[in-house]
Amino acid sequence: MNTVHDEGPTGRPPSRLATVSPEPGTGLDAPTPRPLPDTSRRVLVMGIVNRTQDSFFDEGRTWELEQAVSAGLRAAEEGADIVDVGGVKFAPGDPLDPAEEAARVVPVIERLRRELPGEVLLSLDTFHASVARAALEVGADLINDTTGLSDPRMAEEVARAGASLVLTHSVAEPRRPFPRPRYEDVVEEVRDFLAARLERALEAGIARERIVLDPGPDLNKNTQQTLEVLRDWGEYAALGLPLLAALSRKDFVGESLGLPKEERLAGSLAAAAWTIRLGARILRVHDVRVTVRMVRMLEVLAGWREPAGPLVHNV
Repeated sequence: MNTVHDEGPTGRPPSRLATVSPEPGTGLDAPTPRPLPDTSRRVLVMGIVNRTQDSFFDEGRTWELEQAVSAGLRAAEEGADIVDVGGVKFAPGDPLDPAEEAARVVPVIERLRRELPGEVLLSLDTFHASVARAALEVGADLINDTTGLSDPRMAEEVARAGASLVLTHSVAEPRRPFPRPRYEDVVEEVRDFLAARLERALEAGIARERIVLDPGPDLNKNTQQTLEVLRDWGEYAALGLPLLAALSRKDFVGESLGLPKEERLAGSLAAAAWTIRLGARILRVHDVRVTVRMVRMLEVLAGWREPAGPLVHNV
């Protein structure tokens, strides 16, 4: 059991030296992807770093390289177990050349692999296999593919590197509109999609313990459909793998509460707590510090972690 007695002040194991990265694109002496921690009695927090000018929440605040690196370091200081770097948002828009996407994200991954504490994992949010390969060569541990293997080479690249993979449900072609989504049974269709993509990843040679599933709240789904997915979240936990919940500040929270994105933190935390009770083990978030505190409290309530103390009340 993970308790405060065997972890550092942020709830992670004591720091190790981070692996030094090779020159980008060489493929020589690439840092070995580190495995995901055991999440059977632990919830991981994944901090978001977008190196884009059009992301829906940060709106370009981490566009510059130094700002992106600083954001990753700050997320770790606030307790993030994983830093997720992205160079293209999921929402529809003009395509971005994979070479340009790599130019955005690879320097961030390379710097963070050197500068982060060694136990903080690095994730790359991409649907291009070529970008994934470039990032894996400089220190990414995890590929977060929000398009569910739309690039047929993605699983092969992740398997070749021995990295981990997030398989996400979405049905549109990358960056293409998908207006008025229709599902006969959204819960069942999402489950079937994830099961099929899981089989494809296993056939490509990715180890089962390195696969995470994400039902994709809001991705090609309206608010009512997303709420159905959340209410039956346990259906996806039944697939036997860790689940990632990417809920932070999303539109379903805003439409449920009638609030703009700046006021959706409380609703995001409530949704996250709901999914944890039903099997979520990784939370992808914009607000790391407050999410870590919520997670730690739930872990204490579940008996997975001892109270941090000091225990002086009514003693």
